[in-house]
Amino acid sequence: MTAATATAATATPVQAIALDLALAIGENAAFDGWTAAAAEAAALGEGVDPAVAALAVPSDAVGLIDLYGQGVDRALAQALPPETLAAMKIRERIRSLVWERIRIQEPAKEAIRRALAILAMPQNALAGARLSWRSADVMWRMAGDVATDYNHYTKRAILSAVYGSTLLFWLQDDSEGAADTAAFLDRRIDEVMRFEKWKAGIGKSERPSLTRFLGRLRYPPR
Repeated sequence: MTAATATAATATPVQAIALDLALAIGENAAFDGWTAAAAEAAALGEGVDPAVAALAVPSDAVGLIDLYGQGVDRALAQALPPETLAAMKIRERIRSLVWERIRIQEPAKEAIRRALAILAMPQNALAGARLSWRSADVMWRMAGDVATDYNHYTKRAILSAVYGSTLLFWLQDDSEGAADTAAFLDRRIDEVMRFEKWKAGIGKSERPSLTRFLGRLRYPPR
């Protein structure tokens, strides 16, 4: 059971209501911002009593963004179940997970832009880092990663950089079907594969610069 499906399976009734509204809140946040108004609109659209929804969902912007991320996690687990991912090689698993995660967020694209601006505020920096790490952790766990050593952390740091840079590129992409974003993602993953190959081969005799590599992933040439 993945982290995302475990969350849904063990949720209390109130938490289940919140998760059921999560994606709709993001879609409404494109118009109402990450506010109680977006939660109320989502509740009305999903046939949930707004008073009940108000008790179930967070009242602050960061909390609503966090809840939306949990909804994306759950939708990702439903779209790419273990049996589907098991048939793929690891590169394709990661590529599919990142791409599907972006596809799920398409209806809330403008809201995602607002969310990133909110999380970039100094007072929200730690929350933003935590949410980014969680996204990478969920995707790696879905991909079958069970590492508990140093690789556990480096894998998540690298994937967080890949996902973050791809998300930023996507927000500016107006190509049909986000084709330019897909190509951008493929280039980032190719860089990761080359880095991993170097680390396993030539890099055995010297310590690779993870910080420098993450910088290249976060701010790559287009």
